[in-house]
Amino acid sequence: MHLNVADLDRALTFYCGVLGFQLVTRMGDGAAFVSAGGYHHHIGLNTWHTRGATPAPRGHTGLYHVAVRYPTRRHLAVALKRVAAAKVSILGATDHGVSESICLAEPDGNGVELTCDRSMAQWPRNERGEPDMFSGKSLNLVALAGLA
Repeated sequence: MHLNVADLDRALTFYCGVLGFQLVTRMGDGAAFVSAGGYHHHIGLNTWHTRGATPAPRGHTGLYHVAVRYPTRRHLAVALKRVAAAKVSILGATDHGVSESICLAEPDGNGVELTCDRSMAQWPRNERGEPDMFSGKSLNLVALAGLA
């Protein structure tokens, strides 16, 4: 994923400091690339055409959200603690049956879903044996944070 951002330092503070990505390389104030686990980059951030820009207004096309999948529920809990410490507003927290997700907006207004999958053996299934995802069941953030 490569995002246009208004402020590179602010974006790096969020993606590295809050979400836990590592800075791989930075090209001055114009661009930076961050990664999880040593890959050359999972996220590119640039200000080439958007330095100081404002987020797109609601009701316009663009990114709905990007999902950042953490490997374990404990990793998700650690991310939640960083989100809380940074005073990032949580827009929602949902148990989807197959996964647990925390929704928020990053500094440029793009949606971010922090998620952790349950093991496939725990997934609810419909009568055909297919995964039976659902939405609307609230996730207990206090219990989740207790894992960190």
